[in-house]
Amino acid sequence: MNIAWSYSSLKTFQDCPKKYYHLKVAKDFVDKPTKATLYGNELHKAAEEFVKNGTPIPAKFDDIHIKPTLEGLMQLEGERFCEYRMGLTKDLEPCGFFDKHVWWRGIADLLIVNREKGLAYSLDYKTGKSARYADVQQLDLVAEGVMAHFPEITRIKSGLLFVVSNEFVKAYQTADSRGRYMDKVKPDLHRLQSAFETGVWNASPNNLCGWCPVKTCEHNKG
Repeated sequence: MNIAWSYSSLKTFQDCPKKYYHLKVAKDFVDKPTKATLYGNELHKAAEEFVKNGTPIPAKFDDIHIKPTLEGLMQLEGERFCEYRMGLTKDLEPCGFFDKHVWWRGIADLLIVNREKGLAYSLDYKTGKSARYADVQQLDLVAEGVMAHFPEITRIKSGLLFVVSNEFVKAYQTADSRGRYMDKVKPDLHRLQSAFETGVWNASPNNLCGWCPVKTCEHNKG
């Protein structure tokens, strides 16, 4: 069985297999957007339009640090890609985001590729209020995709840009570590594969239960 996954879908499974089952497999519950997710979506779109077309950042984002940061990033040399979608097959070969044999899917919010220098910059915008629990694993996975889709790239400077708290969490990936970034998530991928094969999707109670859309779960506190 070929299971297509992403950082966010695997994170859902890690948090609670039962939630993953209802949202991703049975699809009998929907994770409705919140004010925070809608704000994040608007911010991503505004950043994309600013970089691609020079469209002014809406005034509602004047109190955060997105515009000066983007202006600085646009001074970097290279070809710019916004919301760049990538897919990988199970043997880490590049493929389309929706290809039949896609195994991993990832999106770079802003990708700047300098083929001549073999260098890329990969940014992910975050609208959380703090970078305290930042997880750079997402950046590592995207780096795998970038190096597969752009074979000239051997070095990637990446970061999580927390635009509200004005924090920047950096990471650095190199071609000689390709494959190792995916190795780190293999134990959870094996668990996910096993859940599909056995049909066992146990609930994992945690501090997110109060916001879980799976209302039929005995642990739901909503």
